[in-house]
Amino acid sequence: MDFGIGIASASDSWKTAQRAEQLGFTHAWFYDTQMITADCFVAMAAAAVKTSKIRLGTGVLVPSNRIAAVTANAFATLNGLAPGRIDFGVGTGFSARRAIGLGAMKLVDMVETPIEGKRRKIRFLNPEIGLINTKDPIPLHISAYGPKSQALTAKLDARWKCFIQDVPGGIAAVEGMQQAWRAAGHAAGDLYATAWVCGCVLEPGEPADSPRAMAQAGPRAATLLHLAADLDQQGWDNTMKIDHDGIAEAIAAYVEMARHFEPPDARYLFNHRGHFVFVKPEEQRFVTAELIRRTTFTATEQELRQRVAALRDAGWKQLVIPITPGQESALADWARIRDAFA
Repeated sequence: MDFGIGIASASDSWKTAQRAEQLGFTHAWFYDTQMITADCFVAMAAAAVKTSKIRLGTGVLVPSNRIAAVTANAFATLNGLAPGRIDFGVGTGFSARRAIGLGAMKLVDMVETPIEGKRRKIRFLNPEIGLINTKDPIPLHISAYGPKSQALTAKLDARWKCFIQDVPGGIAAVEGMQQAWRAAGHAAGDLYATAWVCGCVLEPGEPADSPRAMAQAGPRAATLLHLAADLDQQGWDNTMKIDHDGIAEAIAAYVEMARHFEPPDARYLFNHRGHFVFVKPEEQRFVTAELIRRTTFTATEQELRQRVAALRDAGWKQLVIPITPGQESALADWARIRDAFA
């Protein structure tokens, strides 16, 4: 089983990728979330020249935020810096687009987006002179939650990734994707499935809402609050569904607070400031131990090893753990779990 990390892109995030490589992680995925993190291509370029083995990918790029030809050129440039170590992860932009007040892009636009209202054929004009690398393949990874996006992933014979919050949900998700994969004529065993799981490796007796757990797992737990507020205020729904049973009261209280953020036309700013990077002080009281337990892989090392084994046996090929800024020490914690599956 492969193990990767998620990185909040920054000018010095190459240091995190370099350390992950030293610890044996196979992949480093860089966020492409404009207005929240730094530019992923700049961060990946630095990582490309500071590492030699770890794969570097976008986790995930949003096509509507970049012209396709320019994006292709950026990947071909990275491929010259780290030949054969680049991955193209793509999604509809729950985080990146909502951080600038837009809803997620339409799935049909993931396949082809007209430029100035027209379909255009564009190709590299002189790849043979060596300014870019178009020879080494760049695998396509699609972030897909709903049946339509999963069918598209299978149709394109792409690799698949999604966030999961627990083992039962993870098993159900991969079984659903395997069904779509087989329906497209592929063998289920050929599916490369990547599970993203936020969490914290707890010390025995450490509570799930400890300062360390809040910093490492809290940002993921808080995304449930952001989802609920988006739906309430903007009508933005998301195919990533989470069971509200037992945590509905905290969610409702957060939504009520978010309704009063001023000015009304910028409430999405309140919802998404720090999104997936840190827990805002004003939302910490809503990110309870129960919310963290229910939505993240926050548990002791022994329990987490059991969870990872169950995911591996269900068909997941890679596990990705996002590392929040300032919590790089978590790399060593997760490396111990990785070592158990080496």
